[in-house]
Amino acid sequence: MKVVYTEDALRELGDIADWLILHYPTVAPVVERRIRTVVAHIARWPESSRRAAGRPDVRVTSLGRYPYKIFYRVTGDTVEILHIHHAARQSWDDQSS
Repeated sequence: MKVVYTEDALRELGDIADWLILHYPTVAPVVERRIRTVVAHIARWPESSRRAAGRPDVRVTSLGRYPYKIFYRVTGDTVEILHIHHAARQSWDDQSS
């Protein structure tokens, strides 16, 4: 499947990278690789992640040992990455639409 990122998701990726490079420069490339791996998994098996609470058209998956969640939507042959959130922040699926 084709993967596209929303402007919000791209901004959030940039914010995550900037913060990690500033505070944990050796971890930043590891987290980046993990995000790429998880997105590749989503592209191969888009229906494998759970549905986000209150948003039946959105799915969510975590990065495992890293405290981030990726929210995405499947439309036709496209996976749209909507948001990437740190677990310490209010979860996007807990926010009102």
